[in-house]
Amino acid sequence: MSVMPRTLSVLIPVFNEKATVLELLRRVEAVPLSVAKQIVIVDDGSTDGTRELLKDLGARAKVVLHERNRGKGAALRTALAHATGEIAIIQDADLEYDPADYPGLLVPILDGRADAVYGSRFLGGPHRVLFFWHYFGNMVFTLITNVLYNINLTDMGTCYKVFLTEKIKVIPLRSERFGIEAEITAKICKRHLRIYEVPISYSGRTYEEGKKITWKDGFSYLVCLLRYRVLD
Repeated sequence: MSVMPRTLSVLIPVFNEKATVLELLRRVEAVPLSVAKQIVIVDDGSTDGTRELLKDLGARAKVVLHERNRGKGAALRTALAHATGEIAIIQDADLEYDPADYPGLLVPILDGRADAVYGSRFLGGPHRVLFFWHYFGNMVFTLITNVLYNINLTDMGTCYKVFLTEKIKVIPLRSERFGIEAEITAKICKRHLRIYEVPISYSGRTYEEGKKITWKDGFSYLVCLLRYRVLD
């Protein structure tokens, strides 16, 4: 970019996160950065009282409400449409990912080396020890991504994806649900964006604690990776 980025748009898709969304917002607001923050929260048809909490945020965040649950992909596309910052980052609302990692994630973009940055859970940051099959599945889909798109990512399924907003906004995104992770990766690879990875911390949740992604979402990853290798 020809000018120094001035604002980071934090894109937060939310579905039934009443217990965590306000704490997440507090953590995002508390991160000291050299750029301003625009916070965009899209409630994807929550039924647990999350929407009522969000309606009281006032100027703290731009809040958009989906009338029904459409999926993470749909919520992200809505959030991206409202992003006004020169940089955009995807942030889940469940506290698995720590906004304290923002400064490290932004460095490759701010110094002009990258168009996109992925926060990798497998490059040495602290992480909660949890499910082997989730780890294995992510490794398999990351390997498939690397083979199909001739790259060397370590964590395709990470939430923390950061972009120059002007680069991601011109890419047509269509996925409604968790397949958005694979679609984004496939399409930025096909456009030869400069991608960097940096280590991040990770505090994964169990299903009892509210984790939502399942093996069925892995199937949508595979479909997207194969589809967008051929199509755009």
